[in-house]
Amino acid sequence: MSSPTSLLYQPSSTNTATQRFLDRINANYGLSLASYSDLYQWSTTHIDDFWGSVWDETKILGHKGKLVVDKDAKPAENVPWFSEAQLNWAENMLQHRSTSKIALIQATEPTPENANPKLKRCSYAQLYTLVADLVSALLHHGVKAGDRIASYSSNCIENVAACLATTALGAIWVSAAADFGAQGVLERFEQVQPKIIFAVDAVVYNGKVHDHIPKLKSLLSGLNEVVSTKPKVVVVYTGLESTDKAEWDDTWVDWSAFVRQGQGVKLGRSEDGEIDWYRGSFNDPLWILFSSGTTGRPKPIVHRAGGMLLQARKELAICADLQPDDVFFYYTTTGWMMWNFLVGGLASGCTLVLYDGSPLRDPPFLWNLVDELGITIYGTSAKYIDHLSKKYKPREHHSLRTLRHIYSTGSPLAPQLFDWVYENIHPKILLGSITGGTDICSLFAGMNSALPVYRGEIQCRMLGMAVEAFSPDGIVNEPGVEGELVCVKPFPCMPVGFWPLPGFGSDEAVQAAQKRFQDAYFSGSQGVWYHGDHVLITQSRQGNAGGVVMLGRSDGVLNPGGVRFGSAELYDVIDVHFANIVEDCIAIGQGIDNGTDERVILFIKLSKDQELSPTLIDAIRAQIRHKRTPRHVPSKFIQVHDIPYTLNGKRVEVLVKKIINGAPLSTINPATLLNPESLEIYVKIGIELRREVCKD
Repeated sequence: MSSPTSLLYQPSSTNTATQRFLDRINANYGLSLASYSDLYQWSTTHIDDFWGSVWDETKILGHKGKLVVDKDAKPAENVPWFSEAQLNWAENMLQHRSTSKIALIQATEPTPENANPKLKRCSYAQLYTLVADLVSALLHHGVKAGDRIASYSSNCIENVAACLATTALGAIWVSAAADFGAQGVLERFEQVQPKIIFAVDAVVYNGKVHDHIPKLKSLLSGLNEVVSTKPKVVVVYTGLESTDKAEWDDTWVDWSAFVRQGQGVKLGRSEDGEIDWYRGSFNDPLWILFSSGTTGRPKPIVHRAGGMLLQARKELAICADLQPDDVFFYYTTTGWMMWNFLVGGLASGCTLVLYDGSPLRDPPFLWNLVDELGITIYGTSAKYIDHLSKKYKPREHHSLRTLRHIYSTGSPLAPQLFDWVYENIHPKILLGSITGGTDICSLFAGMNSALPVYRGEIQCRMLGMAVEAFSPDGIVNEPGVEGELVCVKPFPCMPVGFWPLPGFGSDEAVQAAQKRFQDAYFSGSQGVWYHGDHVLITQSRQGNAGGVVMLGRSDGVLNPGGVRFGSAELYDVIDVHFANIVEDCIAIGQGIDNGTDERVILFIKLSKDQELSPTLIDAIRAQIRHKRTPRHVPSKFIQVHDIPYTLNGKRVEVLVKKIINGAPLSTINPATLLNPESLEIYVKIGIELRREVCKD
């Protein structure tokens, strides 16, 4: 087993995109930056020069202008960026037009009826033509800049094309995954009132085809009750099952017919066939993503077009060194920000792999795709890696010779899973644990091809992102001291705000959204961005400016007896020593002594037919005491049959904490949870736990 600080990966070459960028910064500004640490410090103290240089380095299409940003502003001021700029995100995604280069490959999970589904391929030239036809059709139906176009779809080629066409016109993209329940999607779409909804007729998951039409109908019925105008509905026939179109509403349009409409009216193109791109402001809205909203309506987070473009180009082209010959795969639904992250790879001219289905029902399937398609970058979640580690070792069954990067996000990647990836997937790849989230639709900390990988650490804070760990008093902590993840300087991927923006709703609704936005991220001191994560930034090693260790959500930080620590510190011990019997767990703090202190409760889900015996509890206690401290040992261990997760696969510690501490179930939004039925047991347990506290 590797030591806690062991070096797991070292770049084999200094000829990286980051090094080339550093060299040009030195040449352009007369500097002598010698390391990533030097470049990082410069990028966060000269944010105007840095982001202007990113525009030039990544060859953004559009008019840049001279103004970048007020570098002396605080993040809470949410100042405009590149106020003279004009650009279009989709134009930058579709600058490659090759007839031979494949842009998208779509793979579908096998079913008993279709054991070997054919891959669908779309070249860059075909994608451009499809988007142009969709632009024409959207214009034909009266779509204009600022309109919301929504998707309730699987991860397919049509969904990517619809997103590109929407944003080509300056309209605003809104996406919900097909696995979301209709009520959860209604709570999102009713806030933005889409003009058109794209949907699929069926999806595949766990080896079964699921008819999507009933969920679509339920969504539309709900919208009809709360929205005055009916959206136009376009349905993609997937071919997964023999759909009976008699079940369709007469007003719905088949995808193919919609595309033919666009081909017929020939709108939105110049004489030479170029799409008439809507080049708007850098700060115009591009898409709306939604928070999980476990205790209220999901927050509609509006991301700016230029910020999404510039941040993605920095992350993928400079930090990840994404090249045209890369084959980039990310396991994601269309409702997770990693889908947007993946689509951003089109600007590099590489091939994207889309997948619809379960990642673990047949574990070899995705790894067969790696070998078959030559996948070079494989993205997934920490939860997937954890589950995979218990049932399959890809290196024993697959070549995987083309792999160079693996990305993991969604939750902290445990140190022992770093070891497992290098031992059982590939010994020489860059393992990029990355973190950011829906709030910024990009990364605060993540991968860099010029830097080493240390066990249990995210490689670095991303260039231009002035990330620090704050003490409870709002002071920057020294390296190695845990604190609240904050960003102390403005950054271009900061959202424009929450919907509705000015001009898109009543004054009352706009003001409420603005207050909700400020409360969400700037409730702390000094006008800095509070992200809600508990982190530790390490001492700089090999010029990395310090790696980042994720310790859990800051609003779920455990604090027994005044000793603050993240829940991940407990999960790591469980994962290392009890993975064979403990299937899952969740740690929360329960208030005691009239709220002046708390005790830690560890809920444990065991493997089938196992019981949480006193012997097992004693063993867990001993390991936590040995690996951490006696203060880390939970006060109570309780067996449960399920752990609640959001639709995007994240434990909901704060929600369980609220229930245990007395919040009624009526305050919880079940539509945002993968398994809302799991909450009932926590309500019952909470009653008993509060009785215990009262007795004490």
